[in-house]
Amino acid sequence: MVHIVFQQADVSVLQKAIDLDENLQGDILEIKDDFAVGPINDIYETEGYQARRDWWKQMLEFSPYTESLEIVDDKLTVHNLIKSLQEDETLQVWIWMGQNQHDVCGYYWLMSQLKDFQGRLFILYLNNLPFINEKGGIFYPSSLHEIQPKEFLKAKKLARLITLSEFEIDPDEWKKLCSENAAVRILEGGKKIVGKEADYYDKELLQVITNDFQKLNKVLTQAFGKMKIKTGDVFLVWRLREMIAEGKLEIQGDWNKGWKEIEIRKKAEQIEIVNAE
Repeated sequence: MVHIVFQQADVSVLQKAIDLDENLQGDILEIKDDFAVGPINDIYETEGYQARRDWWKQMLEFSPYTESLEIVDDKLTVHNLIKSLQEDETLQVWIWMGQNQHDVCGYYWLMSQLKDFQGRLFILYLNNLPFINEKGGIFYPSSLHEIQPKEFLKAKKLARLITLSEFEIDPDEWKKLCSENAAVRILEGGKKIVGKEADYYDKELLQVITNDFQKLNKVLTQAFGKMKIKTGDVFLVWRLREMIAEGKLEIQGDWNKGWKEIEIRKKAEQIEIVNAE
């Protein structure tokens, strides 16, 4: 079997689970792009794919991940997966999803390309399910990597075939989202994805930015700590850069030296003081 996940942190925890259960033995593939943000119009066509790569190139500017654009090739991953499925008719694919828009959008993007293999694709969607954390308490994870490896042995029982009905409905839903081409996509429940404006996360960023300069990394850490619906740090930094360009924020530091050099505060109001004589 082949396991598919959508976040890098999920790979290691799933591998640990596989080490605990030989019945789960198989390769793990990661779909690396985050299809919950950015342009997805004509995503399967050369022009749309290139537009998305250009967008990511802009997003990654000045970030610690500038090299990552060259190592992300999800098209090749899918190409090789299809080849494997064609060569081995007994091969099964298990798609693991946490309850978050990153995984669900990745699922839509992936399964829309695998309709020829209906009956061999299984889904494990850990949606609104309780798990036991390291302290023995019950919690509801939004991402796979929040789950202890031994808990995956219970989760495997949830594996079910992607139905013929889903192969008809889900690609249509994804096609609609691609046509809408919103800047941000969030999960409202189940597999329902809703498009939002690019400034969707701005309010939460502004809530942690003060009148005094703070390191960019501190702003990001505080924002992540309070956000209910999370996105990647690259997208949030782009939003900060946009708000700086709009005059809402001020910075100290040189972007060319990287994120660690940047400090941010709210735009200082220019107050005209008139002294009455």
